[in-house]
Amino acid sequence: MTHDIAAVIFDCDGTLVDSETPGLDVLHAEAVKIGAAIERDEIHARFRGKRMMWCAGVVGERLANKPNDFEDGFTKQVRAAMTVRFREGLDPLPGAFDLLRRLQIPFCVASNGPREKMELTLGQCGLWPLVSDRIFSAYEVGSFKPDPGLFLHAAAALGVEPARCAVIEDSLPGVQAGLAAGMQVFSLHPQPGLPAELADRVRFIDSLVELDRLLHGQA
Repeated sequence: MTHDIAAVIFDCDGTLVDSETPGLDVLHAEAVKIGAAIERDEIHARFRGKRMMWCAGVVGERLANKPNDFEDGFTKQVRAAMTVRFREGLDPLPGAFDLLRRLQIPFCVASNGPREKMELTLGQCGLWPLVSDRIFSAYEVGSFKPDPGLFLHAAAALGVEPARCAVIEDSLPGVQAGLAAGMQVFSLHPQPGLPAELADRVRFIDSLVELDRLLHGQA
């Protein structure tokens, strides 16, 4: 699984920054505020790593009377509420600083989120200076996970063939995108919840600390 890796592509939320859980909690709170019948557990199980417009569509289906252009309005509402929450403070995932500082091969961040969200979340936890010139947003590339286009774009920008890229992900769409791109996928998403046909093709890691050991020949 760690054979001949020449570049590393990280997801952002839930992979480098501990922002996935608070972000989904905000989404749930905003959905409840407008009367959507949807539980927190469902949002955390189904929405992780998904495009916000898709999430808004699911929330809209739970409304008794969905307004016109609901998805656009709700997306803006959630983004604004997330910005407030993220500015209250975020932490990097354990091992993120040490791993990014130690890597001697090209690496980048590729996320389904907009660039301004990555700037905020990575900035709030102090990681932005380490990755600021290597950021790829699905909104700018025009390809959203689980489609492989975002990762393939990142690999081309790094000048490394897909088979020699390691993808670090915490969500089902991200794992699917990495595999579809023909890359080596390391999953922070636990094995339960991933389809067996995908689980057999990825390497599960408990943390970025473990990944650091794997990439640097200590495990």
